[in-house]
Amino acid sequence: MTPTPYAMDIRCEQLWKTYPGAAAPALQAIDLHIQANEFVVMVGASGCGKSTLLRTMAGLEDYDAGTLTAGGLPIDGPSLTRAMVFQHYSLYPWLTVLDNIRFCRQLKAHTAERTSADVEDAAGRADALLRLMGLTHVAHAYPSQLSGGMQQRVAIARALMSRPPILLMDEPFGALDAQTREVMHDLIQHVHRLERTTIVFVTHDVEEAIYLADRVVLMAPRPGRIDSIHTVPLPERRTQDMKLSPEFLQLKRHLLDRIRDTSGMKTDLDLLEQLSRSAADVASGASGATPR
Repeated sequence: MTPTPYAMDIRCEQLWKTYPGAAAPALQAIDLHIQANEFVVMVGASGCGKSTLLRTMAGLEDYDAGTLTAGGLPIDGPSLTRAMVFQHYSLYPWLTVLDNIRFCRQLKAHTAERTSADVEDAAGRADALLRLMGLTHVAHAYPSQLSGGMQQRVAIARALMSRPPILLMDEPFGALDAQTREVMHDLIQHVHRLERTTIVFVTHDVEEAIYLADRVVLMAPRPGRIDSIHTVPLPERRTQDMKLSPEFLQLKRHLLDRIRDTSGMKTDLDLLEQLSRSAADVASGASGATPR
């Protein structure tokens, strides 16, 4: 496996987006610079705009105002320089694992003026991705014959097939069990070290965010905005036992508290606690009342 041929950053400046009829902007004045080869994870409460921002970076959503560039060029639609991995695997059920991975190389954008050397290089890369993802033994199987974790490995391999400078991932491990998620976490970090791709990753799982990211971008809802950005105080090479380190736990607690503050959840919990105390007081008074 060789790194992507060139690095690419993403820059958002005063980015705004409002859906028709919405009470608040989905994105409000987003300022964010993601460095080339950086691994950035976005977290936040539901409705904070993290998936909207990711889809806008992919060119799948438009925006109302501001500027959005990748490698200095405006993002005004999908591009071969930006690959997207969705939560649901979106594999072609009639194609084998190997053919799903090779699929993008069959598109017109990749076949124009293609030489025999290009074909040979693509075949070698497909084989290398099969080995990297641990899929060699199921290369000729169909998606329906694979577990969820294997299907997501195929989706990631397909996204990496064209060596995209930018990989965008929208809760790609959300449907997996805890053990499979840990395997996928270590796998995507290994891919990042090898490929040196810029990765932007969306999750609702704070622990997942800290374990994967160079920086965690915490977003807040109503309107969708960036609340704070946190550099992760862990070495580049991560191990699962780091999740028990004081630095990891301190950042996890801070992010969870901040999400509760920005979402209004903390206020709701305080109100629930007050109601519970009131109910207990009423019950206590009733049990101690003297019959007439």
